[in-house]
Amino acid sequence: MHKGVIYALLAAALFGASTPFAKALIGQAAPVMLAGLLYLGSGLGLLIGYTLRALAAGDRPPANARLTRQELPWLGGAILTGGIAGPVLLMFGLTLTPASSASLLLNLEGVLTALLAWFVFKENFDRRIFLGMVLIVAAGVLLSWQQRPALGVPWGALAIVAACLCWAIDNNLTRKVSASDAVQIAAIKGLVAGSVNLSIALALGLPWPGTSTALIAGVVGFGGYGLSLVLFVLALRHLGTARTGAYFSAAPFVGAAIALAMPGETPDPVFWAAAALMGAGIWLHLTETHAHAHTHVLMSHAHAHSHDAHHQHSHDFPWDGKEPHSHPHQHEPLTHSHPHFPDIHHRHRH
Repeated sequence: MHKGVIYALLAAALFGASTPFAKALIGQAAPVMLAGLLYLGSGLGLLIGYTLRALAAGDRPPANARLTRQELPWLGGAILTGGIAGPVLLMFGLTLTPASSASLLLNLEGVLTALLAWFVFKENFDRRIFLGMVLIVAAGVLLSWQQRPALGVPWGALAIVAACLCWAIDNNLTRKVSASDAVQIAAIKGLVAGSVNLSIALALGLPWPGTSTALIAGVVGFGGYGLSLVLFVLALRHLGTARTGAYFSAAPFVGAAIALAMPGETPDPVFWAAAALMGAGIWLHLTETHAHAHTHVLMSHAHAHSHDAHHQHSHDFPWDGKEPHSHPHQHEPLTHSHPHFPDIHHRHRH
C-alpha cells in the first residue's frame, strides 16, 4: 500500500477515535474551553517531541525542511480556520448531536476539502473520485435530515458541517506548506490555536474544568489533533489534498464504532443506511488508480526525500549517505509514465 495512504488512514483512525472521547467531555467544560485544551495538549505534546528530536539529532543535517517565511501566511490561515473556528464549532455541535451521528457527519470534511481542491485550487480528479464523493454527500444529507427537529433548524448538524468547511479550508491551505516539517507545522498550530481558544474562554469568564478533565482533554488532543495532524500533513505531501481528504473520510467510522460501544448510543436503520453509503464512497476512493505520461518542469524546493526516480541529483555539501534528508534541490525536466497521485511533484495539468 502506498505510504501516503497509510499516513492518511492512521490520521483518520486517531482523529476518529478522538470524537467520542471529546463528546464524553462535553458538560465538563465549555465548548471553547474544551477546544483550547484539545489543541493545547496537541501543541505541548508535539513541542516536547520536536525538542527531543532536535536534541537527538545534534549537529547532523536536518531530516526535515523547516518552515520558511513565505509559508507563514498559509499556515496562519490554516490555524485561524482549522485550529480556532473549526474545533469550537465541533464542540458546540457535539452538545446537540449524538456522537455516532456526529462522527459520520464529519465525513463531509473530505467532501468539502475535495470540492475546494478541485474547483478553487485546480487539483485533478476523475469520475470515480467524484462518484465516491457523491455517495458521501448523500450519507451526510441523510444524517442531517435525521437530526432535523419538527420545528426549527438542526443547529447541531449545521455546526458540525460548518466545522467541516473550516477544516476543508485548513486542509487546502496546509497543502501549501506540506513539504515542510510536519511536526513543526502541527506543533505551531496546536500551540497557537490552543492559546487563542483558551484566552477567549477565560475572557468570557468560563470556568476552568477539573484537573482530571484538563489532562484527559490534553491527551485526547495530542493523539486526535496532534499526531493525527502530523500524519495528515505527510499524507498531503504524498497524495494531494482531495485524495487525502477522501482517505481521511474513514475517520468517522472509527469514531462511530467507538461511540456505539458507549452508553446511550443506539443506532437506528437511518444510521446504518448512511454508513453503507459512506462505506461505498470510501471504497471507490481506495480502489482508484491514476497513470499517464506526464512532464515534470524545472523546479527547485526543499523537503525530506530519498534518492528515488524523482530525486537523482548531486550534492554541493558533504553527505553521509543517510536518507531521508532535506536540503534545497533542483528537479530537471523529465517526461515519463507511472501511477501517481497529485503529490508535491505531480501538480501538473491534464
